[in-house]
Amino acid sequence: MVCARDGDHTAFTRLVGPLQRELHAHCYRMLGSTHDADDALQEALIRAWRAFAGFEGRSTLRSWLYTVATRTCLDVIGARGKRALPVDLGPSSDRAGLTRDPLNDVAWLGPYPDSALRAGPEARYELWETVELAFIAALQHLPGNQRAALLLFDVLGFSAAEIASTMDTTVTSVNSALARARRVLAEKVPSPTQQQTLRQIGDQQLQQIVAAYCDALERGDADALVALLTEDVTWSMPPLPDWYHGLDAVTDFAVRVPLSRCGAWRHIPITANGQAAVASYLRSDGTGAYLPWAINVLTLRGTRIAEITSFLGSGHLQTFGLPAALS
Repeated sequence: MVCARDGDHTAFTRLVGPLQRELHAHCYRMLGSTHDADDALQEALIRAWRAFAGFEGRSTLRSWLYTVATRTCLDVIGARGKRALPVDLGPSSDRAGLTRDPLNDVAWLGPYPDSALRAGPEARYELWETVELAFIAALQHLPGNQRAALLLFDVLGFSAAEIASTMDTTVTSVNSALARARRVLAEKVPSPTQQQTLRQIGDQQLQQIVAAYCDALERGDADALVALLTEDVTWSMPPLPDWYHGLDAVTDFAVRVPLSRCGAWRHIPITANGQAAVASYLRSDGTGAYLPWAINVLTLRGTRIAEITSFLGSGHLQTFGLPAALS
């Protein structure tokens, strides 16, 4: 640490390296975007390096780095605001929207690759609950100070006094922000969590559900797809503004768009946000390679799919380290 304070960047890199994954996950929770998390972490490490000569060790290095990262994220939130899903923008559609263009001026929520959140088995479920899609989406409805207070206290275990120091405020203000944040999350985050649901289902049955979903889309079998869904299922596809709620609307969309108009599909089962997910590849012209299309995050209720969130765009698949094409 002495070498790092004296200006040895290699020594600084060795010190912060073991903490970068958890800091990146914190930035994602704060910002709702892997791309934003990448940029925020890079900026936070630059700020930390420039200020490291003044680090006196009164707190742990981890605590100090979380302070820098949190303040960096709060700056981003102040400049950009919250990220959204289609359900945040307006009511659901009854029929398939075939002509709507992507809304590229909206800051959309994005998926998170589980490989970026490496943890031991004893911590796995607890950590993955904090990147589940419903939790991340709910966080976006909180002002930055409430978001930071809740994550630092409830997820990371910092004390109210430490958080007050991080956010340059009072313990009373931190406790007030925590109370307000918890009320919002209690309304917006469903129970049970996906981790609880997945543990009840078990790996083998989960694999069967995901395989059946992939097979139904690849064969264009609407009946097989519908059999996997709950009555109140939702399907959204950011950056498209339309979203569908209920079996009739979702079935209409599925039959009129992915099962008929798009082309041929291939899929790779993956995980994202601690949930079951599928990477989809599309061959639209009947020949050639299957090209990356979307990351589909599946939210289950019991053994049925209650939500499909399809994050459209090849960039998402690149973030997950997936192939650029399938033959």
